[in-house]
Amino acid sequence: MHDDARDYNARQTADDQAICDLLAREIDRHLPEAESRVWHAHPVWFLDGNPVVGYSKLKHCVRLLFWSGQSFEEPGLKKEGSFKAAEARYTHVDQVNIDDLARWLGKARDIQWDYKNIVRRKGRLERL
Repeated sequence: MHDDARDYNARQTADDQAICDLLAREIDRHLPEAESRVWHAHPVWFLDGNPVVGYSKLKHCVRLLFWSGQSFEEPGLKKEGSFKAAEARYTHVDQVNIDDLARWLGKARDIQWDYKNIVRRKGRLERL
């Protein structure tokens, strides 16, 4: 786990820290080639400079976000925002289904939209 993510997790309540620690370990395990850092104030993992997955503490939960998650066609992920992102929300570590998470992380590697160049393309996404 990147030191910045470890620091982020340590600032959470005990319940939320357990969720964040589990998510970080599983993301690192399934995406070992990904670069991780705190980006826009929360931990995010990148493949070739493209954001693919991250998590953040919201008021009542921890949100796991997949930038291209709508294209995964997974019932456990809900649409987020106006682009291709999808999310899962957790209030307790027991809610994290490790098998689902592993499958989603595999799809995060294989199914990507090019967020890295979204500004250059004036808000238009292209599938990688």
